Amino acid sequence: MLKTVISTLTPNYSQLKSRSVFLLLSAISFVLRFPFFFRDYIDRDESTFILLGQSWVEGHLPYTELWDLKPPITYIFFAGIIAAFGKSFIAIRAVGVLIVAITAFFTFKIAIQLTTRKTAFWASFLCVCLLSMFGSLQGVMSEHICMFFFMPALYIVLSYNQWQWHAIAGLLFGLSVMTKLNMAYPVLIIGLYTLYIAIKNKNISKGLLHSFAFGTGIILLIFLTIIPYYIHGNTEIWWKSVILAPLEYTNARRYSIFKMAPIFIIIGTFFFFSWKNKSLNFSNKKLQLLLLVVFGILVSFIKGGRINGHYLIQLHPIFIILVAIVVSKITFFKKWNYQTLVFFSLVLLPMESYLEIGNIIKNKIQRGTFFNGEGISVPKYILDNNISTENILFLEYHIGYWQLGKLPLTKAATHPSNLCRDELFSFYDNPRKDSTEELRHIMEVLQPQTVVIRKGKRVFDKKELEENEYIDTYLSEHYTLKSTVERAEILQRLEGH
Repeated sequence: MLKTVISTLTPNYSQLKSRSVFLLLSAISFVLRFPFFFRDYIDRDESTFILLGQSWVEGHLPYTELWDLKPPITYIFFAGIIAAFGKSFIAIRAVGVLIVAITAFFTFKIAIQLTTRKTAFWASFLCVCLLSMFGSLQGVMSEHICMFFFMPALYIVLSYNQWQWHAIAGLLFGLSVMTKLNMAYPVLIIGLYTLYIAIKNKNISKGLLHSFAFGTGIILLIFLTIIPYYIHGNTEIWWKSVILAPLEYTNARRYSIFKMAPIFIIIGTFFFFSWKNKSLNFSNKKLQLLLLVVFGILVSFIKGGRINGHYLIQLHPIFIILVAIVVSKITFFKKWNYQTLVFFSLVLLPMESYLEIGNIIKNKIQRGTFFNGEGISVPKYILDNNISTENILFLEYHIGYWQLGKLPLTKAATHPSNLCRDELFSFYDNPRKDSTEELRHIMEVLQPQTVVIRKGKRVFDKKELEENEYIDTYLSEHYTLKSTVERAEILQRLEGH
């Protein structure tokens, strides 16, 4: 019975058309990600992107009313969804399903230029999994968006040799860079490599034409993001926020080299094994380009000084192709009857999705709605109990601003962790010079009537000793607990304080 089911579900790889692959990947992406359509927020960054997207919809360019560290294409992406569908978590997460499927589809299209359709399909399937499971990847992250642009552009460079196509690739790469600035490293390497190959093949004039088209596409896209600021006479804030602030941030917030080492050791070991066993054809120019892209992304991690889990979204779609090729050539896997194990793995791996389905059902029974999480339940409690929202501060669950139609009290409070990033204050002309002064301004001058924090958790990162000490002391002296809603505490300011 089980063998029959497995056989039925196993595609005929030789007849697997691109359209069928895309539909399969879309279905897999939907199944893995659908349970999270009803979650308030999955990652703080996603909530921040939503806030800036909403601000843009209301006529305020990014960095002018609210502020965060990402380039503007991230925010226009969310602004477009909100403009089209309104305040809809379902719309945002549904678009997430689509961009993951498209990214994985181009993983497939690139892979079939280097390996069999079977191996390419499994590489694309694993790409969907790696972009959808574990940690905060079920949300829509800036890394998802940048790879949605990057992978089609890479496919174009590998597949077409006309200057027009290179110009289109340049536009897509420009979109990727203006979503995640660190993608400038692999994009630069791609441009230099394609020019090198042209010179090596003595097609200098053609290579220069392609490079010019490629570079023009990138520069044009970047220029387009500046135009709205130029029209409003505020190009300086674009320059400070998009270019200077990220550079300062990477210098100020660097991980220890030991924290970054494991990923480099794993990848280095993989390439050594591949070279030793001749599993990869390193003389293949298309493979060389993929290797250089992986190298460029790793260099960007080093320059950035940190590797958060969701950063690896930028690495997975390309690196998984190389892994799939190597695994497909290992004799052990060729002889091993692995279909049954693969079947059970596919059933068991999406454990987070199963648990989330449980949360949805539980929330529907207890609260009468499929939508769950403190970012939804706290604003509902506040509205139902007529608690003041005119001067509210979310130190956690800040997607609540979106639900209530309110703004953070200052630009620094757009993302709660930005309150402690005082090295960035000057880039958006914050009159306060350090994080303690910013907190004092919010708590003692603006005096929020309602403050939302997470129960049993520090307000700020454990490294922020002075900030945590200040906020804990101030809240204990000037606020009282109004209610606990799930894991959130709603604090009310004491009268006369």
